[in-house]
Amino acid sequence: MRSGRDAADDGIIAPAPRANPELVGHEGAERALLDLVRSSRLPHALLLCGPRGIGKATLAFRLARFVLAGGAGEGSPGGLFGGSDDSGLAIAPESGTFRRVASGGHADLLTVERAWDPRRRRLRGEIVVDDTREIAAFLRLTPAEGGWRVVIVDGADEMNRNAANALLKILEEPPRRALLLLVAHSPGLLLPTIRSRCRRFPLMPLPDEIVRRLLVRSRPDLPEPQAAALVALSGGSIGRALDLAGVDGVGLNEAVLALFARDGAIDVARLHAFADRLARSDAENAYRAVEELLGQLLSRLAVAAARGTGAADRDGEVARGLGTRTPAARWAELRDEIAGGFARTDALNLDRKQMILSAFFAIGGAAR
Repeated sequence: MRSGRDAADDGIIAPAPRANPELVGHEGAERALLDLVRSSRLPHALLLCGPRGIGKATLAFRLARFVLAGGAGEGSPGGLFGGSDDSGLAIAPESGTFRRVASGGHADLLTVERAWDPRRRRLRGEIVVDDTREIAAFLRLTPAEGGWRVVIVDGADEMNRNAANALLKILEEPPRRALLLLVAHSPGLLLPTIRSRCRRFPLMPLPDEIVRRLLVRSRPDLPEPQAAALVALSGGSIGRALDLAGVDGVGLNEAVLALFARDGAIDVARLHAFADRLARSDAENAYRAVEELLGQLLSRLAVAAARGTGAADRDGEVARGLGTRTPAARWAELRDEIAGGFARTDALNLDRKQMILSAFFAIGGAAR
């Protein structure tokens, strides 16, 4: 899910993961983690992976609070080695540990994520080596509260090579009573040696009913047809649904599909106008939404091509018209190529309009 700052900019009530007391849809993973803690079998490093915006970071902070609070006291009915499982890893929002974690002020918790680039006025495209070097210095400190030290790397798959190698050195010789929680949307992008040193916890997309309930609770102003369309576009991610709600994602998706409505023959003038709108400095969230929507479209095109008919595709005639002419493997390959193009555009501060144009022309060309 998005940060509290981004959510507030759109008027959406969605707590940041570090301040979110609620975890929905991942009860099985929570129970498994609780069992590891209470049986003293908690590994030094965990990899929480799954689609973006489904609650991975929320679970990471939930586990971090539980460990830092000793698993008992401060309003928690359970303890590290006993007590009821009813509340899982939850501790009371009124507790000191919860409040310090939520404010970013807990001395024994370090969070590493993409930093803000003041020159470009947006988040960096990657986690750099200076960010992960900070982990080693942090773990050399004596725990301020006499217990564990916890590090959360939120977006571990966004580390560049140097940052990943710096983290690997820490994972090879982890300090005692240190817990590293890696949150990754695309774990395949991590170094194999990093993956091999972590206990993997894959989280599944949320059921549509849960996404709908959370969406309506955060955005009660949404008309029912729009909420239903956002759930369909969310892919089981409440974070994605909220992102799309904040930028008229339904309208953006319709605009994307309309550009392919002539069986891949793109209206070039319309596309240039669309790309101009997305490349503006005040269109960051809309640009990100279209990046996600194009990735989703390519995934659906691959499925449509594999089935040969695309009969069950949510976007109907557009996906059927594009997807069945080109091999599924090509659509999957193109999805990765375009995702890489967006990542390079961020990392090198390239022309966003050109990236949008290239993506659409590549899809249109592959459909012919």
